[in-house]
Amino acid sequence: MLASTIEAGAFDAVSINLNTTLRNLPLAPPVVVDPATSVRDALRTIDARGAEAAVIVDTGRSVPLGIVTLRDALRCIVDDDCDLAGPVAGIMTGGLASLSAEATVHQATVLMFRRGMRHLILTGADGHLFNVISQGDLYGMQAADSASLASAILATRSIEALAAQTAEVRRFAARRLAEGSGAEALCGWISALNDLIALQAIDLVEGQFELPYVPWCWLVFGSEGRLEQTLVTDQDNGIVFAAASATEAADLRQRFLPFAQAVNLALDACGFPLCTGQIMAGNPTWCLSLDEWKQRFGGWMSVPEPEALLNACIFFDFRPLYGRDDLVTELQHWLLQRSKGNTAFARAMAGNALLQEPPLSWWRDFRLGGNRDYPHTLDLKGQGIRLFVDVLRILALAHGVEHTNTIERLRGVRAALRMPLEEAAAIAAAFYQIQRLRLQNQVSGEFPEATNRLNPDRLHELDRQILKEAFRQARILQRRLRLDYLA
Repeated sequence: MLASTIEAGAFDAVSINLNTTLRNLPLAPPVVVDPATSVRDALRTIDARGAEAAVIVDTGRSVPLGIVTLRDALRCIVDDDCDLAGPVAGIMTGGLASLSAEATVHQATVLMFRRGMRHLILTGADGHLFNVISQGDLYGMQAADSASLASAILATRSIEALAAQTAEVRRFAARRLAEGSGAEALCGWISALNDLIALQAIDLVEGQFELPYVPWCWLVFGSEGRLEQTLVTDQDNGIVFAAASATEAADLRQRFLPFAQAVNLALDACGFPLCTGQIMAGNPTWCLSLDEWKQRFGGWMSVPEPEALLNACIFFDFRPLYGRDDLVTELQHWLLQRSKGNTAFARAMAGNALLQEPPLSWWRDFRLGGNRDYPHTLDLKGQGIRLFVDVLRILALAHGVEHTNTIERLRGVRAALRMPLEEAAAIAAAFYQIQRLRLQNQVSGEFPEATNRLNPDRLHELDRQILKEAFRQARILQRRLRLDYLA
């Protein structure tokens, strides 16, 4: 039943979403011209290709020097500030930000929105030109009204105004849900817009502090780290910074903490509640140097205590949000080198992941109860989404998959697990079905104070049967994990 929602072939093909690697987008080859090419000839080349712009490339090294667009050229001609016979390098826009072709659509979207860029140059690992992506390429992948909402977020100049935009994001998501948007796309756009809000909040707060002049980065964990945020989410964040010694790290931490605590309060004012477990950058425990983060992860992996890992699992979903991405990239590579093939670590994580079973009884109905306040309900997060997230986190770490998004992790490990396409497609469909019900429940659920709690009697018969099948897919996934690590 669920496999028909995401056909096997579609699952195996490149899925165009916010987690898609830019290298895999179906982009036309870039228009490339030499810096000495005349403006007239460059414009003729752009027009002949039906393009919007051309990249000016140092032909000796294939390094992008700048870009010229039809819009920019027209402005120069109208202003009588353009010699059509002169070199195109004279009117190009140089010093543009570029992004690796291995980055994701999400990263490109956030960067282009934040900097107001119409085009973004993509480079290969060697720094040479790979391609160019435009706002038009990205707008084709997003909801029609998300661009104006993103612009409004980035135009705010106070935390109070930013809080109002957070409410707009909630309304935007509820509207898109009612119009039939899928859970994958909707969670991705909620996460992208929430990223912009968090980035803007950090920007506004940072100007109030004199921060140490060292490389640092704001980290996000949990659902934000996986790009799977829904309408109700709290904060899970931290800071990583560069330090040459433990003494320097202790000093830098004291200088970062007031800033981090102010950001946490600003995010709280914007509708992202303070984490009840204190997993926030303003907590000294999670404001660490790069070496200290390595020691923290190393401790969890070398002596995998079940209770410690149970509390630490969301940290393994980290990604960079603001600052120096290279610090986070180094930490991610270091972590994957140590987690790949680490059977003792995977076994300990698996034991925790299997503590919670799908809420199905032996006669194939829902198993309810267990919660005093909401006795006739299911926890769509703890008894549903978490089962998929926990298993695929373990499998991704064990097989060295860099993705943090749950379904991208599934795509990354499928071949190594020799998992049939139909099985993977059914698992993905099950995950998104539960996410869809979570989103609907958060908009119009029976328990506003417990938005992940669902009374299955409120579902019509078809949704009841699909939800049961979704839980059975979670059971199949858990069975794989048990056979691999605990049999």
